[in-house]
Amino acid sequence: MDGVQETVDGYRPWSEVTPDAARRLLVAAVEAFAERGYHATTTRDIAGRAGMSPAALYIHYKTKEELLHRISRIGHDKALEILDTAASGPGTAAERLDVAVRAFVRWHAAHHTTARVVQYELDALGPEHRSEIVALRRQSDAAIRRILSDGVAAGEFDVPDVPGTTLAVLSLCIDVARWFSAEGRRTPDEVGALYAGLVLRMVAARPGSAAAQK
Repeated sequence: MDGVQETVDGYRPWSEVTPDAARRLLVAAVEAFAERGYHATTTRDIAGRAGMSPAALYIHYKTKEELLHRISRIGHDKALEILDTAASGPGTAAERLDVAVRAFVRWHAAHHTTARVVQYELDALGPEHRSEIVALRRQSDAAIRRILSDGVAAGEFDVPDVPGTTLAVLSLCIDVARWFSAEGRRTPDEVGALYAGLVLRMVAARPGSAAAQK
């Protein structure tokens, strides 16, 4: 599954989930949801992958949907942290956009199995949990929009439609989770660099900027 994820950015997936049994169930759910889809996966499937009984699952998670919500919340929190850190960081708008796209793409590539579940199973959440995750997505959208708006205001970017371009940038980055393979010819870092260059050209970053020259 996410074979390279332990070594990227020093991030150990699901380290925030305790006790160990709850973490094992969460990892098993990620693998099952990514492989079979949320609706085709049963709690028995998840428990079996974790080497536990179905009854043991309910000690830690009341429902399958609660498991999905926990996965989605942790994943979206991480995504927002990446984008907010870049948006609030030092440098020009072009440099911050470069950092944001590199890191966001790298995470979606290195954690592609998890990211597929986080990004593409939103509609399986219940109304309350879905609203919570949608609010986090809006914050991620706002982080990219802020960088683009700063770039336009400073004359670094030529972006007539900031909201539309924000959607395009996020969609491009997120889609990496759908196709990336650890056996492919590019590493997560290489894909991040490629996409950062594509996005900087998309926003017509000034050729003289440090980020545009990378």
